[in-house]
Amino acid sequence: MSSLAAASCETQPPSTENEKKPLKACCACPETKKARDTCIIEKGEPLCQDLIEAHKECMRSLGFKV
Repeated sequence: MSSLAAASCETQPPSTENEKKPLKACCACPETKKARDTCIIEKGEPLCQDLIEAHKECMRSLGFKV
């Protein structure tokens, strides 16, 4: 029985399950980022201030300083 228990424990060490890589700014808030970028390309930055601010708020909510 001990060999079965040892075999089932070899999947991953517990420390790697609790560790997470920090979120990169380029990958954060993809929905607001896409909407912001599309608006800027199609209409220009001055007409997209609401989407720009929404993306900044999303980034701030994830701990980024913008």
